[in-house]
Amino acid sequence: MMVVRPIGAADHEALRELARKTGKGFTSLQDDDKQVARKMEAALEAWKDGPVPEEAFYLFVMEDTDSGKVEGICAIESAVGISEPWYNYHLGRLLHASRELDVCNLVNTLTLSNDHTGYSELCTLFLAPEARQGKNGSLLSKSRFLFMAEFPQRFNENMLAEMRGYADENGVSPFWEGLGRHFFSLEFDQADKLSAMDKVFIAELMPKNPIYTNLLPQSAQEVMGLTHPATTPARKLLEAEGLRYTGYIDIFDAGPTLVARMDDIRAINQSHHAEVHVAQQEPEGDLYLISNTDFLNFRCCVSPVDALGNQGVGLSQEVIEALQINEGGTVRLVPLSARRR
Repeated sequence: MMVVRPIGAADHEALRELARKTGKGFTSLQDDDKQVARKMEAALEAWKDGPVPEEAFYLFVMEDTDSGKVEGICAIESAVGISEPWYNYHLGRLLHASRELDVCNLVNTLTLSNDHTGYSELCTLFLAPEARQGKNGSLLSKSRFLFMAEFPQRFNENMLAEMRGYADENGVSPFWEGLGRHFFSLEFDQADKLSAMDKVFIAELMPKNPIYTNLLPQSAQEVMGLTHPATTPARKLLEAEGLRYTGYIDIFDAGPTLVARMDDIRAINQSHHAEVHVAQQEPEGDLYLISNTDFLNFRCCVSPVDALGNQGVGLSQEVIEALQINEGGTVRLVPLSARRR
């Protein structure tokens, strides 16, 4: 059974191994010892009891309880742009008109933005290629919503998710080649790696005035807001839950930024608590996302349930053990996917 849980110190090598598999353009987890060490340090600092911090990096792993192998990771940044600036481009329009010439043109622009400062970020979602089957991707991505629903005081009422932008089969970003390279004089991989460590250089080198997109190569214009093929399934999952693209893109690869209010996320606003009972027989039917309510020992998995009425649910013994709860305890649950009308 797959279970999502907080990362622990013993998972360092598993995290390092996943970092070797992410590939070009995956900014938040790169094949780099120092970045992995920083991620682990920040995550272990977040998983401590005490006052709610202004900034925290909640990193989760998905573990196969049968083999003990870590097959994926996901994370939530409680607030972006507080200690380091948060940049993206906003796609807008400017009107150029002349009454005398009877000319009226709307021109698309890119403007450097810090509009999402303070938002909580859904980030660092990666599932090992060999584990991309069944409902593993849905569990890994949506488990974060049950955590946010259980501990809303740790997050902003608004959230975002940056989607990896389009790159060709050789890992080349047309948007970077058409714009970023002219200001950074770096290869895409170099700039992407640097941005994960220090964003100050972005403010120092990026143009401060709006950029007219019609001056960019057609290849760069065409990929603005497009998602990398490997990230498209993750985008669809998030959009099905309520996140939306509103015209903000990544400054390096032009991947879309999805945003939503916590109250608008289906898995958050439709989740509820229920008392746990041991099912008399193996539950069947629709799958549910189920978590315990423990912060430090958070656990989340996917399983059918028996609805017992009066807010009670029947779970298999395997699920109860995986969630590390006892009969009579409390879980939070929601249907894994929105029901079709």
